[in-house]
Amino acid sequence: MTSEAPARHVLDPTGQDVYGEIDRLRGDGPVVRVEMPGGLHAWVVLGYAEAVELLKVRNKDPLVSKDIAYWADYLAGLVPNDWPLLRWAVKAGMFTADPPLHRDLKSWAAPAFTRRRITRLTPVIEQIVTDRLDVLPREATAGQVVDLRSAFCLPVPIEAIGALLSVPDDLAPTFLLGADALFDTALDLKLAEARFMALLSAIETMVDRTIADPDLLSRRDLTSDMVRSLGEKDAYTREALLETMRLTIVAGYETTGNLIDQATFALLTHPEHRTAVLAGKVSWDAVIDETLRWAGVAGNLPLRFAVQDFELGGAHIKAGDAILVSYAGTGRDPAKYSQPDVFDPTRDSRDHLGFGHGTHYCLGAPLAVLEAKTALPALFERYPDLSLAEDPTTIPANPGFITNGHARLPVRLGTPTA
Repeated sequence: MTSEAPARHVLDPTGQDVYGEIDRLRGDGPVVRVEMPGGLHAWVVLGYAEAVELLKVRNKDPLVSKDIAYWADYLAGLVPNDWPLLRWAVKAGMFTADPPLHRDLKSWAAPAFTRRRITRLTPVIEQIVTDRLDVLPREATAGQVVDLRSAFCLPVPIEAIGALLSVPDDLAPTFLLGADALFDTALDLKLAEARFMALLSAIETMVDRTIADPDLLSRRDLTSDMVRSLGEKDAYTREALLETMRLTIVAGYETTGNLIDQATFALLTHPEHRTAVLAGKVSWDAVIDETLRWAGVAGNLPLRFAVQDFELGGAHIKAGDAILVSYAGTGRDPAKYSQPDVFDPTRDSRDHLGFGHGTHYCLGAPLAVLEAKTALPALFERYPDLSLAEDPTTIPANPGFITNGHARLPVRLGTPTA
């Protein structure tokens, strides 16, 4: 499809061997040419220093843009309308905007993520966690085996986002299916498109209800805040509001679920660190930071486009080229970290890129950390005998190469504390 010469590496759309693939790619350097689904080419940035350089804010002379109008293959008509990653690049919102528009859109949503507003959500999240822990035994099969990912790791963040946005109960299942579809690059295209369109329709319904109902409009949640501000700036359009809602749901759901999933998996497979954490010798903050480095929750994040020709990590990137950033790869860069494949929460991992870097650093990072810091200690306190129910090497990855988690996390709960 593309006019470029064939790439040496083809990304696995199912994402079933994230770190094996990263190791193979890294053999060609920190910035590598790959083939994406559909035969389209892109560069993958694996190196920590190279990612920081790429994502550095350069308002006057940018290297890359989120604007699809810079993508040569798209302008040449080589990207089909049903290409599975296209929806990551064409929607007008924070994720795809460049400064100064990105700054305006980010400032619109930012009040919902202030320390005060996040603190106010703390008791809500604590109750969500408690409720999910209470029902875990009912989710278990014989021998008290339960899929912790589907029963705990994912429900906690989707319910927290529901509280942040005041998502009504009748729309919550549609939000869940739509968010899943966006990340699963191996999902049937027609099914993925149907679920994504249903998500957009549900978001529009929620916004319209808020506009029409004075009681809903007076609430202090992200939806009501943004609806009240519609039109205050040129950037504050209905389209941008709908896309911000979608981005908040998508960005805060599976990635945070993966964080809780991967941190739990790490402690269950590293009993010495589990013991140290539960004894108070290692902090939960350290566990979360090391998890974000060791098992970056974003695998290969699409898409950026080169604005000009430039050199990066020994690669010559041409204007118009597409670029993916492998946050999973940056966290295990041997040029940055000693023994990068080893999970070790006693090291200082605070400089990880798990929430991005630069202009597009994740606005919801404080909320994600709060959810993980609430869920993880509560889980291990309630179920002190928690253990994996399968060989950890046989547990499959979640489908798709965009995020980095497990397809399931089967555990034996053991005896709960009173």
